[in-house]
Amino acid sequence: MADFRRILLIKPSSMGDIVHALPVVAALKDRWPAARLTWLVKHQWADLVERAAGVDHVWPVDAAVRSWLGQVRALRAERFDLAVDLQGLFRSGALAWLSRSPLRIGFANGREGSPWFYTHRVPVPTVEMHAVDRYLLVAAALGALPRGMPQFRFKMLDADFAIARDVFQRKGSSVDSPWVAVNVSARWPTKRWPLSSFAVVLDQLHKEGLGPVVVIGSSDEQDEANQLRAMTKSPFVDLTGAVPIGCLPALLSKAAMVITNDSGPMHIAAAVGTPVVALFGPTSVTRTGPYGAGHRALARQIPCSPCFSRVCRHSPEMECLQLIKPDDVVEAARHLLTTPTIPR
Repeated sequence: MADFRRILLIKPSSMGDIVHALPVVAALKDRWPAARLTWLVKHQWADLVERAAGVDHVWPVDAAVRSWLGQVRALRAERFDLAVDLQGLFRSGALAWLSRSPLRIGFANGREGSPWFYTHRVPVPTVEMHAVDRYLLVAAALGALPRGMPQFRFKMLDADFAIARDVFQRKGSSVDSPWVAVNVSARWPTKRWPLSSFAVVLDQLHKEGLGPVVVIGSSDEQDEANQLRAMTKSPFVDLTGAVPIGCLPALLSKAAMVITNDSGPMHIAAAVGTPVVALFGPTSVTRTGPYGAGHRALARQIPCSPCFSRVCRHSPEMECLQLIKPDDVVEAARHLLTTPTIPR
């Protein structure tokens, strides 16, 4: 394989998928340490990619097609000798082709005709594999095999830890003392475990002294945090909308554990080595569960599982999540909090 000098990685979204791509960056940079790696990503995730070790340049784009097309001339000026498309859609494949990189690689089963734009197509032997391992098939096809376990390398910036400490202090707590992070939201409504069940878990954790509990989320999720407060009998620290997305790796690295729906913060927590209790409904633990050892993913199988649908058509509605009981989550949390962390 060629000695690449300028690499374009196309993975515009979303939070969890970006985390899954980090081991590819590590593998490429281990294989070609002198290469300049540019990551094309949507603006909303750019600050997170800025914290990805091994990324030399973050290239943000808007969601609009014209934003992507407006980048073509500038991308060509970079003279990339390798374009890696991990998104596998028409727009990302076309952009790899429009960059005029002589070698363009992506998945043979990419959607929307994207494989037509590649010079090298990587077969995926089965859909029942984790996204991290699937992405690493591309690195392996380039001759960039990971050295040992896949590496999730974040830049842990002092400034990010300072922001986390300041936010905690303003809430009357300390980021450096043991605390449990709870994420009650998710992009899909069908991924969201009932708030009433989260409330029972929070109250039980408080009763057992397994806290304090810190609720995290974006500013868009403030209503959910408010509803949760109305349902709970015990106090919790509400950090909803208080922590910039780029600070999440540093913040979650300080947590003793994270209890979460299938979501981006779940993947960040697993990537920084924080134990996770993950609640799965319509999605697959095999494909997108918390990666690595030391986590507990709770899922209940029903005839339509996993449906990968944003709309539940099953009766009773969202039974797969409803079957996960608060006692199951508390037991899993209790186990992780009393079990030594297994190194990645």
